[in-house]
Amino acid sequence: MAEGGCEVWFYHLERSSLDQVLPELLEKTLQKGWKALVRTREPERLEHLDGWLWSWRDDAFLPHGTADEPLAARQPVLLTTKSDNLNGAEALFLIDGAEAGDLSPYQRCILLFDGRDEEALAEARGRWKTFKAEGLPVSYWRQGETRGWEKIA
Repeated sequence: MAEGGCEVWFYHLERSSLDQVLPELLEKTLQKGWKALVRTREPERLEHLDGWLWSWRDDAFLPHGTADEPLAARQPVLLTTKSDNLNGAEALFLIDGAEAGDLSPYQRCILLFDGRDEEALAEARGRWKTFKAEGLPVSYWRQGETRGWEKIA
């Protein structure tokens, strides 16, 4: 675990969709030598991501599986609606308002939210306050004028 607890990074999506951003962040996670767990509360999103991560780029794919598959524990990227860390991931990705649960097994929690959605924005603000009150190190990343990310807080 990170010193001082799991780092919580908020990614404010403004110019790109989740489908554009998530695969790139997962790739960086795998390059770091970490496993990733992607948690959503929407089963339909799992089905979509399961197909999307195989074909999101012509020259690459992201090896992954879903939590209900037999070899879930061996997956470098695991897609789930459940709270278990079945693959021993170091990075937890929260999408679609999924609950964080116990963050102690993770090095980093990445919360992605659509900044064009007022409800998602309000929920992210509430979570920021909660994580901060729990003493977790938090940071806020916003899409820059170009395609990159800027750390705002």
